[in-house]
Amino acid sequence: MEWMIYGATGYTGRLVAEEAASRGLKPMLAARNADKLQALAKILSLPYRTFDLDKPESIAAGLKGMKLVLHCAGPFSKTSAPMVSACLKAGVHYLDITGEIAVFENIFKRDEEAKKEKVTLLPGVGFDVVPSDCLASLLHERLPQATELSLAFAPDGKPSPGTLKTAVESLGEGSRVRRGGKWKTIPMASLTREVPFSHRKLSTTAIPWGDLSTAYRSTGIPDITTYVATPPSLQRAYRLASKFSALGRFGIVQTALKKIIEARVSGPSEEERNRGRVYMWGEVKDAKGNSASATLEVPEGYRFTVLAALACVDKILTNSSPTGAVTPSIAFGAEFLFQLPEIKFKWQ
Repeated sequence: MEWMIYGATGYTGRLVAEEAASRGLKPMLAARNADKLQALAKILSLPYRTFDLDKPESIAAGLKGMKLVLHCAGPFSKTSAPMVSACLKAGVHYLDITGEIAVFENIFKRDEEAKKEKVTLLPGVGFDVVPSDCLASLLHERLPQATELSLAFAPDGKPSPGTLKTAVESLGEGSRVRRGGKWKTIPMASLTREVPFSHRKLSTTAIPWGDLSTAYRSTGIPDITTYVATPPSLQRAYRLASKFSALGRFGIVQTALKKIIEARVSGPSEEERNRGRVYMWGEVKDAKGNSASATLEVPEGYRFTVLAALACVDKILTNSSPTGAVTPSIAFGAEFLFQLPEIKFKWQ
């Protein structure tokens, strides 16, 4: 009982807890809703602790005796900072499944503090951003002088309520790219390209994906763009919506949208998770015009998150891992990707 799943009653947290229990693992389950947590702990025959993140002393008591926390309670823009602070103070390794750029950036700023406390801070141990981070590092190894990195993905599935609520929080902010190592904001759907995924060529549009932070930290490549497969009709809708993007900044609109999501969205079923796949592609270029590209296929995003997160937990608990704020490929090497199941990778 060395580690904890915080947010175990959420969509992804519960999936991780169920898989851990099926493997005979005994994580401590934790969340703020006592009734839901107790019911889940009873079903899985696992211990539990109820605490929320509004007071440092309650988190400290909740973390007592733990070596590692897998933080699954979003939105991470609100929940990550207090948990990271508590983990640093208690000497507990911190992992999460965020994909939020701001969260990555804030955690990376605490690198020296984490090294001093001999703690590993490893955000993004799920679909965000294990496969894309490892893909970026593999491409960089192939072309070490690369100055441009493009990453794209085409998901086969639907999002959970938590993922959608996180997306709602970014309404009105447009998209982002990295140029010359600096952030640049661009209108939504203003940058598109055709991408040759392994199963077919698809139209994509640039989005503010977590690799704009993590891939930069892993590779140092100064120009990075991240894309998602998007039908042209949806690209047009994004462009129209961007004209009214300021509306998305009002808290009352965000609150209303989140309530609709909670009422109507359930996330993918078990069948959909087992059947689904995500197709990925990456390309690097250098100043001389040389390039390298590759395709990648992984299990459906939530299923992949469960598999990757538990693999990261196991590695940190059973092996020495670098302290400080790290990415998956920095922590375990780009080849870590191939230790996960059902991975198909091909150089183009």
